Amino acid sequence: MISANGVTLQFGKRVLFENVNIMFTPGNCYGLIGANGSGKSTFLKILSGEIESNAGSVAVGKNERISTLKQDQFAFDAFTVLRTVIMGHQKLYDLIREKEAIYAKPDFSDADGIRASEIEHEFTEMHGWDAEAEAAKLLSDLGIPDALHEIPMSQLEAGQKVRVLLAQALFGNPDVLLLDEPTNHLDVETCLWLEDFLYDFKNTAIVVSHDRHFLDRVCTHIADIDFGRIQLYTGNYSFWYESSQLAARQKSESNKNIEEKRRELQAFIARFSANASKSRQATSRKKLLEKLTLEDIRPSSRRYPNIVFKPEREAGNDLLEIEGLEKSIEGEVLFKGLDLRVDKGDKIAFIGALDRVKSALFQILMGEVAPDAGRFKWGVSTIRAYFPKENRKYFETDLDLVDWLRQFSKEKDENFVRGFLGRMLFSGEESLKKASVLSGGERVRCMLARMMLSGANVLIMDEPTNHLDLESITALNQGLEKFGGTVLFTSHDHQFVQTVANRIVELTPRGVIDRRETTLDEYLLDPELKAKRAALYPHE
Repeated sequence: MISANGVTLQFGKRVLFENVNIMFTPGNCYGLIGANGSGKSTFLKILSGEIESNAGSVAVGKNERISTLKQDQFAFDAFTVLRTVIMGHQKLYDLIREKEAIYAKPDFSDADGIRASEIEHEFTEMHGWDAEAEAAKLLSDLGIPDALHEIPMSQLEAGQKVRVLLAQALFGNPDVLLLDEPTNHLDVETCLWLEDFLYDFKNTAIVVSHDRHFLDRVCTHIADIDFGRIQLYTGNYSFWYESSQLAARQKSESNKNIEEKRRELQAFIARFSANASKSRQATSRKKLLEKLTLEDIRPSSRRYPNIVFKPEREAGNDLLEIEGLEKSIEGEVLFKGLDLRVDKGDKIAFIGALDRVKSALFQILMGEVAPDAGRFKWGVSTIRAYFPKENRKYFETDLDLVDWLRQFSKEKDENFVRGFLGRMLFSGEESLKKASVLSGGERVRCMLARMMLSGANVLIMDEPTNHLDLESITALNQGLEKFGGTVLFTSHDHQFVQTVANRIVELTPRGVIDRRETTLDEYLLDPELKAKRAALYPHE
């Protein structure tokens, strides 16, 4: 159990939240949500004791241990991978160090013997003899093979370090688990493993994530930072989102009487209660939802960008042919003998363990990088727009946003450009910001605006959900679902892929799997494809 009592935090005149009173109890997983800059990560740091609030206090159950997902990838470079994980249980790790030091003494005294006996007793009480086995299993489950367990952290790649730090946070069954963006750098299978881990976690978990599928799968409650407060809601992210939309509609429908609104709410709750999944949460969640009243759901102050892609013309049937495409970088074969035909209306999600493989393919298709061998041919009627994963070079300019976007617009009138920026949540003075000072999320919204102005009938998008808040991800998701053209994309957002893609292409080290007319979940759960995929990835 962990609670915030009268917690207030402000920086200068800016109040992030004020007089927050909230309790997080065992057996539940809480999704902490809020617009970018609302203070989600900061609130986790207050709960963990990393920073202090201006007022109020945090209370934790007696003898309960808090574990957090560390963000500094270089903090443990001097330690082995296995030891880094065990360091997640600080009390146990301190005991291990003391035990090692006392047995290493050349002049072992009687007092040392007494202390050694005490240490051994505490060590056994804390299940210390199982620590290395538990740490090793966590690492293996998170995709870190045995061969890497005894090497220094400094020798790991960035994505591997993130997985080790996640294992560190999960190690030793903490009483309170605080996870800030835990799915970053995780592949689909590892995300599914983490979802199951948190689903079965019997203590208190609080997570910050921009992955809506993840929040839906693991959360029993949503803690929403809005209006300078933190409000607790029963249910997962989808329930919170749809209930806030329902509340906004009901608020605007002043002609509806209370009874009509109540019936609408009851029908809405009944639908979600019927869809509650998995036994441990389903019963309790269903009971809690059925107790909700009109006063329990509230409209959100969130703003959603208006993302709509309108093709200038319809593409022909001969859209893209790829034959024998090959690419290697510094001796590493990214793909070889790649053959693929893309048809009009395909919305293809490219998946696979290595992000650089997908990025290289998109760069080749856009003419930014030359292939080593093979060819590709675009249909003459295609108009292509590209969203690269790294977009910083587009913003190395002194132009303000109005002039920056005007470069990509056929309509040069300032009112038109300002109106377009307003749709992307840059209104008033914000539209006069210099392009060079934008945040990552703001740059992404500008790149999406650029694509919308292109009139393209083919969209190529490399991780477009990176840096976006939940509101912008939702708007982009809906925009691509409605788009009538062709989309080639990659994303680590499960729900984004699940709801946009109608075809899955997996690029593996030993070949390609291409499955049409399928969703991501259908693809992942197909037993024949599971066996085929396992054969195409080299064993560690």
